Amino acid sequence: MHKRALGAAAVTGVAALALSACGGSSPTTPSNTAAGSSAGTSKAATTTGTPETPSGTAAPVRDANVDLVIWTDADRSKAVQKYADQFAAENNVTVKVQISTDVRQQFKDATKVGKGPDVIVGAHDWLGELVQNSTVAPVSLSSDVAAKFLPSAIAATKFNGQSYGVPYAVENIGLMYNKDLVPNPPKTMDELVSMGQKLVKEGKAKQVLSQFVSKVGNAYFAYPYLSAFDGGGIFGTKANGDYDPNKLIVNSAGSVKGGEELAKLGKEKVLSTNVDDTNQDALFDTKAAPFMISGPWSVAKAKDAGINYGIAPLPSIAGGGAMKPFLGVQMFYVSSKAKNATLAQEFVTNYIPRKDVQLALFEVGKRPPALKEAYDEVAASDPDVKAWYEAGVEGKPMPNIPAMNSVWGPFGQATADIIAGKAGAKERLDAAAKEIAANIAKG
Repeated sequence: MHKRALGAAAVTGVAALALSACGGSSPTTPSNTAAGSSAGTSKAATTTGTPETPSGTAAPVRDANVDLVIWTDADRSKAVQKYADQFAAENNVTVKVQISTDVRQQFKDATKVGKGPDVIVGAHDWLGELVQNSTVAPVSLSSDVAAKFLPSAIAATKFNGQSYGVPYAVENIGLMYNKDLVPNPPKTMDELVSMGQKLVKEGKAKQVLSQFVSKVGNAYFAYPYLSAFDGGGIFGTKANGDYDPNKLIVNSAGSVKGGEELAKLGKEKVLSTNVDDTNQDALFDTKAAPFMISGPWSVAKAKDAGINYGIAPLPSIAGGGAMKPFLGVQMFYVSSKAKNATLAQEFVTNYIPRKDVQLALFEVGKRPPALKEAYDEVAASDPDVKAWYEAGVEGKPMPNIPAMNSVWGPFGQATADIIAGKAGAKERLDAAAKEIAANIAKG
């Protein structure tokens, strides 16, 4: 499952939405342990103790004698540790990598009391909130180094025109299909439905498509239906390309057309609120559904199930165009309260852009690397990586503005209600827009 929606749900209070960022399967919430080692000098030691931060969640303890502290989740800790050790040895400093159970929240809380890390690893859509709270610092990434990254990845690291991190991976959803049932992927949603219905009629499948909807909806998976139409989406943009919280478009004419497509697919039983994170992969992996809209986090399960799968871009919708997914970008941030800001900047801007670092982090989650050179090397030998990247070519970075936190719950629920036939698309999206606008106004 994609955890970005889950994180969003926590913000909005809707507990069952599905959300992040990168990881081998879906990103996980690591256990509350701390891993630390040092190279160069031997001052750093394994972290012990877990003090309570203001939010009540336990965070790693910072050793005052360590020069540079990096917080990440359990999935990425080993890869980060390897290069942290090299950096420590080369610079004759102590570096500790600590595992955080909730990097974003614990970082925000720890920074308030001056006990946070110097560097954190996390998703780009945290950016607006972190900048708003003055917890992260701009990074000094030269233009020639920035040009070595995928343009969409660099764009995601910016807020108000300023770069706040260095990216290492990108991710998005696409269409997975069972090659034994469907040799060639459909180009349009109408073709997908027709192919799927034929397989169901022949007894070769039980349903057309597996896509995370759930009873409370999933904004992340619903968004591409709106983006297929001109003017459809969630937020409009400013002249500089940044998302504008004052231009809410969830009920624009284009968005309503996307909502009508969701209603149509719900009526045809192609989409169902009975599909969520508990059964989405299983429906595809047991061959009950020949198609699944998901992301790289679903590949390992499909492989384990022996599915002869393919990966393709999302189909286009009649009367509109291609469905454009959100792009997620993983990056390294520098804390505005870093104990040694110069050292933190050095690690993030000179180590993370290295190809070997990007390749090591790729091995953790199998998401396309953000560095062009690393992506080219991986894509040449791994067709899945190339396919996921191509499925996201038309996508746009997920909004990283704080106002997005007001969107997930209301918009997700609206799409679930539309799919379930509880309300018409325009009526329900109008109501969602009103609720979202009120939430944004409250801050």
